[in-house]
Amino acid sequence: MNASAISGLRAPWNKDKLVGQKRPFKLKEIWAVRTRLQLSCRTRDLALFNLGIDSKLRACDLVKLRVRDVGTRQYARIVDSWVEEIGLDSADYGTHSMRRTKASLVHRRTRNLRAVQLLLGHTKLESTVRYLGIEVEDAVEIAEQTEA
Repeated sequence: MNASAISGLRAPWNKDKLVGQKRPFKLKEIWAVRTRLQLSCRTRDLALFNLGIDSKLRACDLVKLRVRDVGTRQYARIVDSWVEEIGLDSADYGTHSMRRTKASLVHRRTRNLRAVQLLLGHTKLESTVRYLGIEVEDAVEIAEQTEA
């Protein structure tokens, strides 16, 4: 007998799964999902998708908004279905992709790290840089473009 059977506990949902930082959606991927949901008249899913993208919420925050009948794991399955519908690998994207997307788009358009830091509620700019996955070359390019 394994340890979980003896203790009566279920195995964690992420046991033996690759988990880590998930990609943010690109603009064309956002519109691909929105278009599919609109064409298939899935208004509820479209509302959830737009709320997730526009609000920069974590999945648990979305559930706290009391979106009817949507739990954290169910929301994760819904996000997986959106990703798979547009032909992407669901292992690369997840509920946290929803939160990362808006921040990534704001940074890409403005190159304003401080604005993104405030949007995300990070106390340290270094955390925002790591969160966005900005490489050293990107940071140098941004610094060179900034006038002193």
